[in-house]
Amino acid sequence: MSTAEQLSSTRAEPATYADLEAVHPHLVAEIIDGELVTHPRPVPRHSAAASALGMEIGDAFQRGRSGPGGWIFLDEPELHLGSDVVVPDLAGWRKERLPSFDKAFIETAPDWVCEILSPSTERYDRGAKRRIYAEAGVKYMWLLDPRAEFIETFILADGQWRVGPTFDNDTAVSAEPFEAISFPLTILWPLNPAADTDTQNAQ
Repeated sequence: MSTAEQLSSTRAEPATYADLEAVHPHLVAEIIDGELVTHPRPVPRHSAAASALGMEIGDAFQRGRSGPGGWIFLDEPELHLGSDVVVPDLAGWRKERLPSFDKAFIETAPDWVCEILSPSTERYDRGAKRRIYAEAGVKYMWLLDPRAEFIETFILADGQWRVGPTFDNDTAVSAEPFEAISFPLTILWPLNPAADTDTQNAQ
């Protein structure tokens, strides 16, 4: 257990932003329900999947080259949503809702978030963070699991998450809010030795 985690488990008062700033930069730090939560930086397979997804949807929805554009995406932005400080792996805002970028953190809830599941984060991603995103009004959430190689999608309706489509390596991904494009899930596993073969077979 890290020093920050030991501190959060023994203190009675909620964690502060000063506590978060004191965490070693090699760790990702969040304040969730008043608790200081830390976890390691992503492993390469995790980072590669996040980067591949960001490039695929960014080409279509930020640069507008293979899709309609109209979005801005950030990797691991620090979001201040009420008293919670959370760091999604990917987040996107429609351009008409662009947040202020004059601070080190963002207080405007994204329109879409994606969490890349890992053993150290899955409990929070599926639990407290999913609730925090719903309370903040985030409309779309994706959970990407590089270990099991699938994506789960969720849509906010009346303050509750409604389960959307789930995609595996045999199903082309096309889901709100990015249903204007589709792509094979296998492109999100560039470190998989079979990825090059799959790409060649698709050509």
